[in-house]
Amino acid sequence: MGGGINGAGIARDAAGRGLSVVLCEKDDLGAHTSSASSKLIHGGLRYLEHYEFSLVRKALREREVLLRSAPHIIWPLRFVMPHDAGQRPAWLIRAGLWLYDRLARREFLPGSESLKLEGHPAGEALKPEFRRGFAYSDAWVDDARLVVLCAMDARERGATILTRTLCGPLRREGDFWHARLLHDDGRRTDVRARCLVNAAGPWAESVRQMATGVPADHALRLVKGSHIVVPKLFDHPFAYIFQHRDKRIVFALPYETDFTLIGTTDVDFSGSPDAVAIGEAETAYLCDVASHYFSKAVTPVDVTWSYSGVRPIVDDHAADPAQATRDFRFDYDDAGAPLLTVWGGKITTFRKLAEEAVARIAPALGNTRGPWTAGAVLPGGDLFGADPSSRGVLEYGEWLRGMRLRYPFLPLDVFRRYGRAYGTRMTRVLEHCKSMADMGPEIVPGLYAAEVYYLTTQEWATTAQDILWRRSKLALHAPPGSEGILAAWLANH
Repeated sequence: MGGGINGAGIARDAAGRGLSVVLCEKDDLGAHTSSASSKLIHGGLRYLEHYEFSLVRKALREREVLLRSAPHIIWPLRFVMPHDAGQRPAWLIRAGLWLYDRLARREFLPGSESLKLEGHPAGEALKPEFRRGFAYSDAWVDDARLVVLCAMDARERGATILTRTLCGPLRREGDFWHARLLHDDGRRTDVRARCLVNAAGPWAESVRQMATGVPADHALRLVKGSHIVVPKLFDHPFAYIFQHRDKRIVFALPYETDFTLIGTTDVDFSGSPDAVAIGEAETAYLCDVASHYFSKAVTPVDVTWSYSGVRPIVDDHAADPAQATRDFRFDYDDAGAPLLTVWGGKITTFRKLAEEAVARIAPALGNTRGPWTAGAVLPGGDLFGADPSSRGVLEYGEWLRGMRLRYPFLPLDVFRRYGRAYGTRMTRVLEHCKSMADMGPEIVPGLYAAEVYYLTTQEWATTAQDILWRRSKLALHAPPGSEGILAAWLANH
């Protein structure tokens, strides 16, 4: 249960070990927390302050694995940290970056360095008082597409993926779980399973209680993280990490060519995760942080778009939600057919979480196959073959130039977007296309019928929002009314 990154990752790992898998998601894949992240694959530099060395090391190792496995949707990103003399001393930052560089092996990313911001491209957008800074490397990810690719890989290995399907009554009888699944078109499917994995994220506690009637041992702390998107504040490939005066970390990231993404907040949340939205105080806070560093002030009227997600964090009773652990835990209930509940986690460590989750349930299912995902690529990631240790993320540009020779008829912006979104799977999107006429009508700017056909038949997209916001970010660039135009086109076709 759960079609976020943890559920999709577990389904993929389990299917690859030969287990029979059904994934049930009440909405679209990655519709909630997993598409509302800061879009980063990172070790978590700030976690070093809380002495979470094990979590940082694990995340840094996973950063390398994921860069190899999906070089089209995950790529290196260089961060600049301007130094504010009134905050952490420079020697302490240097020490933290030195440790960050050495906690795990780096194959693709350069190490950290000190910077003179005067004359540096990243310094031009900052206020002149920020003369000194530091640079280090992490990675960017298209989070919503990462979820979809895991689900696709699971399906191709035999799993059944059911989106917009609500899990109704659950009952445990002897060695089996029985569930009635309610599809949004009114159909019902009855499932009998030897094991239930609860990867419902913010809903994990309520799902566990529905299944067992017993409150969970681990309480979840729901923390809302919000981001704002504004017209771009700089025109270079660097990202910024700001250590604000309240000790919190805020990122400012180049986004979708024309925008800057700023976030995140950490606010304790109560209520339904279905109805999460940014608050005025969060918007003002993020604008205030950005305005403290950038020479151009950022105000709420500049916000083009915002999004929020609820992070399900293991409650370790930290006073500040920003200091609560982002590590994951499992609750394993074997009083009858096994129930594994996933608590917490972060997008960077999803693959490791999935590997450990399946290892936990495999003995009860008589499965002895070992882990495999560390040496596998995700759909579209096989730029130079299925071996992720060969070539990939550093040679992405070389691969893309080769593909351009194959599809010279595509508009350049469409071609570049296809390369990043689909990798080698762009050949399936364009399977019958040898000219623009073969692409079908341009439904909204940049979106052609051939792509919509692929998304609805291969990637579980059913609504205009699925396509314009999660499978792509075309909604940011499209004129007003585009979502309604696409919705009408989908209804007619």
